[in-house]
Amino acid sequence: MSVEPILTCRQLVKRYGRVTALDHCDFDLYPGEILAVIGDNGAGKSTLIKAICGAVIPDSGEIRLGGEVVSFSSPIAAREAGIETVYQTLALSPALSIADNMFLGREPRMPGFMGQWLRATDRGRMARFAREKLNELGLMTIQNIHQPVETLSGGQRQGVAVARAAAFAKRLVIMDEPTAALGVKESRRVLELILDVKKRGLPIILISHNMPHVFEVADRIHIHRLGRRLTVVDPKAVTMSDAVAMMTGAMAPPMQAEAA
Repeated sequence: MSVEPILTCRQLVKRYGRVTALDHCDFDLYPGEILAVIGDNGAGKSTLIKAICGAVIPDSGEIRLGGEVVSFSSPIAAREAGIETVYQTLALSPALSIADNMFLGREPRMPGFMGQWLRATDRGRMARFAREKLNELGLMTIQNIHQPVETLSGGQRQGVAVARAAAFAKRLVIMDEPTAALGVKESRRVLELILDVKKRGLPIILISHNMPHVFEVADRIHIHRLGRRLTVVDPKAVTMSDAVAMMTGAMAPPMQAEAA
């Protein structure tokens, strides 16, 4: 690719005692793409993603965001840099409303005396913003923005988490198993949401074990094995069975598919 990556990782190492989770790992994410990350259990892909989103601090190596070296001490630091993550657990508070969950941890204050001195939350602004962002992603089935998240279906909850990430992300979105534990219809809607986020110009890192979903939406597939990048392949140039074979070590990656 002639365009510069928006995110690069070089020679990342992370050890837990005798276990090496990342072994001089490299990673590249380009603007506007959906990059799927696949790997067998224990391959280190979760540790890689945690290093990118600030949940894990690598022992060594370099992460560059927009060409600048970054070092995130926490997920909050990564979020402030424009990286939003949709976790497999969704990180939603079931008892709170949809609007409250959209702004969880970053609630706006009312202008003037009420906000500055009484620290009153601007709930009207929160409701309008939440409704606008849900509508942008086509989540029209959610009628009441004030209803508790626990009253929503699994697909709707996932939609709220995706809408929150898309609303606040400035650089990229990480999605960890977004269709896990969802039915066929709800999984289809989440895949459509992922493509909608891409249309808004945000690059996406998609971690998934669902190969049909990966091959449907991904522009490139990063295959992770034994703590490092094995290869990056084009889903149009390889089959699902070949990708699984490379992931498990049953097949060597094609030389032309390896990332620079």
